[in-house]
Amino acid sequence: MERASQVIGESGAFLDVLERASRAAALDRPVLVIGERGTGKELVAERLHRLSPRWDGPLVIMNCAALPETLIEAELFGHEAGSFTGATKARAGRFEEADGGTLFLDELGTLSMAAQDRLLRAVEYGEINRIGSSRAIRVDVRIVAATNEHLPDKVAAHEFRADLLDRLSFEVVTLPPLRARAGDILVLADHFGRRMAAELGWRTWPGFGPAAVRMLSDHDWPGNVRELRNVVERATYRWDREEPVDRIEIDPFDSPYRPRTRTRAAVTSDMAEPAAAPADDAPIVACETGPSDFKSQVARFESDLLARAMAEHRFNQRATAEALGLTYDQLRHALRRHDLLGAG
Repeated sequence: MERASQVIGESGAFLDVLERASRAAALDRPVLVIGERGTGKELVAERLHRLSPRWDGPLVIMNCAALPETLIEAELFGHEAGSFTGATKARAGRFEEADGGTLFLDELGTLSMAAQDRLLRAVEYGEINRIGSSRAIRVDVRIVAATNEHLPDKVAAHEFRADLLDRLSFEVVTLPPLRARAGDILVLADHFGRRMAAELGWRTWPGFGPAAVRMLSDHDWPGNVRELRNVVERATYRWDREEPVDRIEIDPFDSPYRPRTRTRAAVTSDMAEPAAAPADDAPIVACETGPSDFKSQVARFESDLLARAMAEHRFNQRATAEALGLTYDQLRHALRRHDLLGAG
């Protein structure tokens, strides 16, 4: 399997992880890759395979969360004809497909306990049994597994086998989230922008303007590199000027027309009875003496609301944004508009 994927970054935290992965690649031992969504776990798994003595063997990838529990074992270990309903002919599993190479198990923490039992035997003895067969098949497979969960916690909760974790954790490579790789954000953004510009047939890549650089640098990227790539590619294809891209939309769902999410209880309540009048002790915000025009009073109300919400949440902008139902960037824009960014 050949892929045009690239591992890009120059921050110390990221380079340290790559160095650890590169050193582990040469050893024929299992490796666990840990990281949040979008941090590039599959790219590191590919690196482990390409730098290993098995580089010319198959790299077989299986997402353990993509199949129902009833099919996971058959997918991993194969099955014989007639072993279960729908098994009309024998089929090799992922272990047999990866013989002589590497098997990458993504979302390892979702494996059922039954599948973990069979996986443990395969790792310990290098043998598997197809579903419906008593004949052991020898396989020569290196396991690389990935998860975004803390597996020792699952062991403590009796949701993951301790002995299997011991076997798979010869080396553990934990990928830093993008917020811990601040120096890589603009490097990656430039890479994704250039790639999208080339796809669009642009003659040159103009880079980013100051407003875009500021937004890219200030966002904490909960979706990590995957989120950054989407944001940059979206901004690039929407830009229609031969000058630096300077308009960034972090949240593609942000719209004044987006549908409101209502709970079933709220809908039922609305249908059952008319809206009740406010209770005597309900907070009521009234227009105080001041400017009489509508826009000024709305602006004053918004400024007071923001200031009060910031104070209630100890000037934590993320907590305030969540309480107000805003994105982080929407809140900062509103604070900047009312000159409240320095509050607190």
